[in-house]
Amino acid sequence: MGLLAPLKRVVFRPLKQGFHSAQRGIHIALSPIRKRLTFGGLAPLVPPEALMHDGPPTYFDFKRNAEEFLNLYVELCGLKTHERILDVGCGIGRKTILLTKYLDARGSYDGIDIVKTGIDWCSRKISPRHPNFHFQQIDVFNRHYNPSGREPASAYRFPFPDGAFDFVALGSVFTHMLPKDTENYLAQATRVLGKDGRCLISWFLLNPESRGLINAGKSTLPFVHHIDDVVWTISRDDPEDAVAYDEAYVRRLYETCGLDIKERIHYGSWCGRDRFLSYQDLILASPAADRSR
Repeated sequence: MGLLAPLKRVVFRPLKQGFHSAQRGIHIALSPIRKRLTFGGLAPLVPPEALMHDGPPTYFDFKRNAEEFLNLYVELCGLKTHERILDVGCGIGRKTILLTKYLDARGSYDGIDIVKTGIDWCSRKISPRHPNFHFQQIDVFNRHYNPSGREPASAYRFPFPDGAFDFVALGSVFTHMLPKDTENYLAQATRVLGKDGRCLISWFLLNPESRGLINAGKSTLPFVHHIDDVVWTISRDDPEDAVAYDEAYVRRLYETCGLDIKERIHYGSWCGRDRFLSYQDLILASPAADRSR
């Protein structure tokens, strides 16, 4: 037994480390092949896994997320091939790539994001091949994602005219924003929607069911830090890491902004539900008949 520990340290541990290093090297070397096999003709639009900052960093998950959101946009939101889309928090193209095949020449896509890496990639790889797809970085402050941003989200005006879009999407945006910022962004989304437009927004919503699941330890995110009467977070030191909102407050906010929630809220699996549509809670809404109310 006395010789076994030194033998493990001197022989087996370096062999194990070398094996894992070789595995990583092979995984990286085969990345272009894996990407081509997964995405086919769309592969040039897809970033390397190392750049995927907007979700699980694997080709499998990138494609699965792309398929999920296209299905939500078409089946749940009624997206048409000729419509004008604004994607707030577009990331590095995870929700974009399949839209390049779905939209026709009459349709358009504008993506904005605070993370430069994703905008740079999409501008270089997607826009030259699809001129009706446009991307721009917005220099908005977020303590978690863009701490050097110069403009407060609570005062930022989306760089588009009133009524410019048929469909506005905000995926995993309000889950990283505090109330004053969220209130302004929702008002901006309402402003740029056409009168028959729709917006799909994801949330972590707190209601008796989700609170009960959190208290039972079933949630994937421990929203236990109370920021104020309507917001909870998983980290007091970094509150924008993940943010959950009281559902009653969110419903009041939609009404204040002049948005009607369509049908029902589609609750997600994040808190441990057995029945769900997606991971986050989804709200589909349209401008109210009288936006001034």
